[in-house]
Amino acid sequence: MSRNNSTEIASLGEFGLIDRLTSRLKRRNDSTLMAAGDDAAVIDMGDEVMLLSTDMMTEGVDFDLSYFPLKHLGYKVVVRGVNDILAMNAKPQQVVVALGVSAKISVEALDELYEGMEHAANELGVDIVGGDTTASMNGLQITITAVGRAKREDVVYRSGAKEHDLICITSNLGAAYMGLHLLEREKRVLKDVENPEPKFAGHEYLLERYLKPRARVNIIDALREEGIRPTSMIDLSDGLASDLRQICRSSKCGARIYLERIPIARQTTDLAEEMHIDPVIAALNGGEDHELLFTVPLDKQEAIMRLGLVDVIGHITREEAGVVLVTPDGEGIALKAQAFDR
Repeated sequence: MSRNNSTEIASLGEFGLIDRLTSRLKRRNDSTLMAAGDDAAVIDMGDEVMLLSTDMMTEGVDFDLSYFPLKHLGYKVVVRGVNDILAMNAKPQQVVVALGVSAKISVEALDELYEGMEHAANELGVDIVGGDTTASMNGLQITITAVGRAKREDVVYRSGAKEHDLICITSNLGAAYMGLHLLEREKRVLKDVENPEPKFAGHEYLLERYLKPRARVNIIDALREEGIRPTSMIDLSDGLASDLRQICRSSKCGARIYLERIPIARQTTDLAEEMHIDPVIAALNGGEDHELLFTVPLDKQEAIMRLGLVDVIGHITREEAGVVLVTPDGEGIALKAQAFDR
């Protein structure tokens, strides 16, 4: 193809590219209940369904081995895979791992990576059941496929949100984003320093949120015990603004969230102000939080509040109302995937 006729990927964005590539795909089997377009594919297995999700991480893009401990990386890879299954209100059971390995990676380094993966698998009750290994010319590449199961009626899609539903999140936002910025700052400052001593004191929480996020199995279990089935749900990996828009797009609805209700940890705010970053931007667009964003019917408000495990940050509106962030003075700001404009 002539370069004059080619389209740059950046002009479409991640979700636009996915839509373009998957729009041509045809469903050929009745057992395929959900293909592309959600956190996981859903396959009919009779009384139950199987869920499949694949995630790829690439060195230099998704992680930097100069400051990312391999044990933590292995742990995070499993959590990323498992969270996609949890975001469908399903039970994760197995993961498959494929590696692209460059010559600079030692056997001992891979031992550490797998030690972290097995630690996460043990915590989350999943089995690592195989995978593949191949050579890589561009550093370490990790692909994880997660497998889960659920009753068909229990599966939650992004497309189920209804007007007046409450919008909930499972923890504070922006901490992982600031943890990454802290690591990048110290790497930059100490680049040519012999025996570097990075300044991490007081920021341990932010580093853990980025390097070792936790899968929210407890939330899924608590919702089930309380008899609450979310109407829609998504893994918060791309930022609140982007992921909320994904729910609204799939559900053909709008949303209003309230700035004063978005939980932001004190450490996140402190470091953001120190680094001249708006903590609200970190919370809205940071990504990597790996919390769960979900909606529940309005009549479940009392039960949700009784849980004490989630924050209610807004409600679902009609589609034509758009996706709006409401400031404390009542001004509405239209949310976009990477920024918000008045």
